Amino acid sequence: MKIELEKLRSIGFINEVDYPTWLANVVMISKPKKGWRMCVDYTNLNRACTKDNFPLPRIDQLMDATADHALPSFLDAYSRYNQIFMHIDDPAHTSFITNRGHYCYKVMPFGLKNAGATYQCLVNNLFSPLIGHTMEVYVDDMLVKSRTIDQHIPNQSPMFEVLKRHNMRLNPTKRAGPDILVALGPTLSEALSKQEKK
Repeated sequence: MKIELEKLRSIGFINEVDYPTWLANVVMISKPKKGWRMCVDYTNLNRACTKDNFPLPRIDQLMDATADHALPSFLDAYSRYNQIFMHIDDPAHTSFITNRGHYCYKVMPFGLKNAGATYQCLVNNLFSPLIGHTMEVYVDDMLVKSRTIDQHIPNQSPMFEVLKRHNMRLNPTKRAGPDILVALGPTLSEALSKQEKK
C-alpha cells in the first residue's frame, strides 16, 4: 500500500486530508499478472449519489458502424477516469483511510458510480465531430476506422489533435490489431471471426 500511495502522490492524483466528512476503506487486490492494485470501497458514497443515466454506446451499433471499414486502429486511454479533475468542492467526498493517513483524490477515481457515464459524456463531447464518421468511442476504448489504407493517416490526425488539445494520454502498452479484439469479449471476437471467414 505504501508504494501505491507514494505513486499516486508523486503523480498528483491524491492529497493528504484532515478531518474528512466521508471516509472509505481501501482494499488491496492482486493484479492478474503481477503486483497489487489499491481499490477504494465507495459503497456508502455511491449509495448517496444519484445515478447519472448517460447512455453508453450499444456494442451492436458500434459493430454495424465499423463493418464496412477495412482498416481499424484500436487505442486505449491511459488511466481513463484519472484524466478528469474533480470539481473543486468534491475531493473531500473521495476521502479514504489507510494506515498512513487520510487521503482524497484530486482526479476522478475508479469505483464511483457515475465515473463511466461521466467519462463517456466527456469523450462524446470531445470527439463529437469524428464519432460516426472516422471514429467510434466506448468509454476509454477508441477506434479510428478507414475504408482504404490511404485514408487511415488522415483519419487519425484529427483524433490526435483532440487528444493533444485536451492533454489526454493514450496507454502505450495497448496495441492495435486483430488480437486486441479478445479484450472486447468473446461475443465480439466470435462475430468478427465468423465475418472474416465469409
